[in-house]
Amino acid sequence: MTTDAPTNDPAALTTHIETRFHQTHRGQLPDLAALARKVERVHGDQPEAPHGLGALLERLIGELEVHMKKQELILFPAIRRGGMPGIEHPIAVMRADHDDHADGIAQIRAPTNDLTLPEGACRSWTALYDGPATFIADLEAHVRLENEVLFPRFAAAP
Repeated sequence: MTTDAPTNDPAALTTHIETRFHQTHRGQLPDLAALARKVERVHGDQPEAPHGLGALLERLIGELEVHMKKQELILFPAIRRGGMPGIEHPIAVMRADHDDHADGIAQIRAPTNDLTLPEGACRSWTALYDGPATFIADLEAHVRLENEVLFPRFAAAP
């Protein structure tokens, strides 16, 4: 859990999530997708190459953007107002999205041999695997903060 998160103030926590995690994810994924495409193009003839990783990351960009927009435009404004009747419904949607994000993480791990570099990997390939490791850690912290700290204040856990 991030130690700088204002866990006692839901409104401040939503702002923290947007600035710490949403902005970070928006900066991380496009660069990683481009780097994955480069590594696939240059090393595609090697069996250890992360075939399909670029397309996967590009798909995740779209999925994560839709998720974050739903939070920024619907759920977080409601939380900042102290909640609303029926808030458990958008929270349930967010939790389901979080389950999908966990599947996305598993899909990143598959073509990368759990982010294990092959012997003699170049700098681009190394940077490519370092990037998803950071993204995954950030996404997991983001999801935990919402699922374990923010959402329980507004809806019963499933």
